[in-house]
Amino acid sequence: MSHQPTTPRRIAVAGGGISGLAAAHRLVELDHTLDVVLLESGSRLGGVLSTVHHDGFQVEQSADNFITTVPWGVDLAKRLGMADELMQTNPRHRQTYVVCRGRLAKLPDGFLMMAPTRLWPLALTPILSPLGKLRAAMEYFIPPRRSEEDESMASFVRRRLGREAFDRLVEPLVSAVYAADMEKLSVQATLSRFRDMEREHGSLIRAMRQQVKSRRKMKHESGARYSMFVTLRRGLASMVEAIAARLPEGTVRRGTSVERLQRQSTGRWALSLGDGTREQFDAVILATPAHAAAQLLQPVDTELAGLLSGIEHSGTAIVSVGYERGQIAHPLDGMGVVVPGVEKSPILACSFSSQKYAHRAPEGKVLLRVFVGGARRPELAEMDDNALRPLVLDDLARLLGIRGEPVFSSIAHWPRTMPQYHVGHKQLVERIMGRVSQLPGIELTGNAYRGVGIPDCIDGGEQAARRVLTARVRRSAS
Repeated sequence: MSHQPTTPRRIAVAGGGISGLAAAHRLVELDHTLDVVLLESGSRLGGVLSTVHHDGFQVEQSADNFITTVPWGVDLAKRLGMADELMQTNPRHRQTYVVCRGRLAKLPDGFLMMAPTRLWPLALTPILSPLGKLRAAMEYFIPPRRSEEDESMASFVRRRLGREAFDRLVEPLVSAVYAADMEKLSVQATLSRFRDMEREHGSLIRAMRQQVKSRRKMKHESGARYSMFVTLRRGLASMVEAIAARLPEGTVRRGTSVERLQRQSTGRWALSLGDGTREQFDAVILATPAHAAAQLLQPVDTELAGLLSGIEHSGTAIVSVGYERGQIAHPLDGMGVVVPGVEKSPILACSFSSQKYAHRAPEGKVLLRVFVGGARRPELAEMDDNALRPLVLDDLARLLGIRGEPVFSSIAHWPRTMPQYHVGHKQLVERIMGRVSQLPGIELTGNAYRGVGIPDCIDGGEQAARRVLTARVRRSAS
């Protein structure tokens, strides 16, 4: 990288969501001589990340925080000078509710996604029947599956914990994250650590108890710096704004779509843009949804385009509502509630947004965010607001004991934004990346491949940037 060409190397990033922004930012960080162009077809950056401020309410219109068990989100915030803005969840409300036969019940203490760290809370929970509890406890003695083949989330959990624990505990927790069909959702591509636990320890319960001991020791030795989830004081859109501000003037082009991608005899890539112009680049990072990348790559590699088209997407809608605190009978002493599919509710989950982070609502008011749609009820993602609002609010009022109309409401629709990691997804992505490696100067990134969370998207974008620069060094050396 010490031998720079006389003409700056041009790199295009197609897509201005968090993945594309992270890629463009990392390119500029690592090599300030590059001519980086970020092309976004819409009028704003951030993709699904959007923060709205209204009468003292701070409303996240998609994700409202990110996990800290992987470092990439926190690391980027620090590099952007935003470390002081990271906010932890309210320690008084770090519990979750589950709807059980129309009523809210606390998730058993220590139950993490699909495995208990403590057996006594599981034994006392009203969510499971005595037989359901006994079957879940038997997980300790069920021999591990030795096959390396992928399996669905539903198959894995029923095999380990039984049908009732799956229906009442695991399915709602996982659905709230992936909005997926559990009969198709891949364990390997989503929560592979639980499959590793089974293989290495023979039991999820045994593995979780061992991990708790290790974490207690680490916490005692180093101290916990952050809660499991954090957000930014001014909203997640502030990270989008901070990245854009760090990019050189002229880097970002909003309202500019990529219509066609074509390989040149020189080895460069020509992009035909929506404004009718055509530009050439040394490398292109496609940070678009998989189906959009498939359309662009169809003339270049038909097989690759077919593989990308095989990644299905679902959509969600998020209904955000504000109430006077006195309108809600439930104590709201948690971070939210998840709803099992067996409850036949239109709601996937409800986040007690201002209970998690108090600054999100004015004094004396409460902000709730309700998730609907996904693979469970796909039609709700695009339902007309006038039909969706009463459907959701009526069910929410019944669950939380709400009286009267909200003082604030908004609905965000996100159709075809949630990739479905079906069984075999990990192997599919390996095939996709294998084909991409045969196209010098092309990289893919986004939530369709190796993780749907904000930190995963950040890491994916930054890794794509590194691969572009690494490939350049290899070509220079040869």
